Amino acid sequence: MSKIRPSKGAPYARILGVGGYRPVRVVPNDVILEKIDSSDEWIRSRSGIETRHWANDEETVAAMSIEASGKAIADAGISAEQVGAVVVSTVSHFSQTPAVATEIADKLGTAKAAAFDISAGCAGFGYGLTLAKGMVVEGSAEYVLVIGVERLSDLTDLEDRATAFLFGDGAGAVVVGPSEEPHIGPTVWGSEGDKAGTIKQTVPWNEYRIGDLEKLPLDSEGNVKFPAITQEGQAVFRWAVFEMAKVAQQALDAAGISSDDLDVFIPHQANERIIDSMVKTLKLPEHVTVARDVRTTGNTSAASIPLAMERLLATGEAKSGDTALVIGFGAGLVYAATVVTLP
Repeated sequence: MSKIRPSKGAPYARILGVGGYRPVRVVPNDVILEKIDSSDEWIRSRSGIETRHWANDEETVAAMSIEASGKAIADAGISAEQVGAVVVSTVSHFSQTPAVATEIADKLGTAKAAAFDISAGCAGFGYGLTLAKGMVVEGSAEYVLVIGVERLSDLTDLEDRATAFLFGDGAGAVVVGPSEEPHIGPTVWGSEGDKAGTIKQTVPWNEYRIGDLEKLPLDSEGNVKFPAITQEGQAVFRWAVFEMAKVAQQALDAAGISSDDLDVFIPHQANERIIDSMVKTLKLPEHVTVARDVRTTGNTSAASIPLAMERLLATGEAKSGDTALVIGFGAGLVYAATVVTLP
């Protein structure tokens, strides 16, 4: 017989508050067109993107996270000292160590909360949400702050016609806490590592240490480029359209609901054509509100779902208590989907 005392947490968990931060600078497609041979019409028709936000020097990964988190904590009606863990999903924090989560936890004024970063690309928010739910139910933290944050403008090759227009910056955060009823469904998640090469960093960091210029990408003026995100657009599009709708349906089934029971659909804001295809494949009823934050925010990877959630609630397109299906998918390739009650 085990001598270890069992852990004890809340019966269930739910999202209690949400907050977002978008950088001040709004970048229209015209700015992107200065470096690539394309058109505003082509960008809109291929992605739905009209504008995106790019961070300035002061709008660091930590700074944007703190702004979004402060709003989420206030929305949840708790204090920062009550936050027991901080989980940050990002691929654009450039210090290998320490985790940016520790800086965020300190500057928010938590009482020495557990803090760590995760790297799960565009599915990162779903991964973080699942971890937070487990912590609350297991009892290792009463309230968990989950942050998705990116400065993807730092990882964008403005001369790459296939990706230059896609990415934006921003931070979204939620507070997950105890509940007497289930308000976060089972997570359907996974990875397909055999497709890892379809979305990747152009050059690994160690190549820069070696300094072999023949292996490093150069811009049109012959200068060494900073690493950027590259992708095989058609392969990613087909995977997202045909496979992620299946994952979304599995999440509905796992939660024991049908599409008719949904109020809101919040997919990763990667591409409006992908969103439209998923809506069609899932046969979502007309009453379901669909997040289309990609139009003015672009693809913000881990930040896209909480940012879209925050905007829907702020504009009144969605309301507290609505049932929402959320799904993230991207580099890895990884994915995560679940059904939640909106805060």
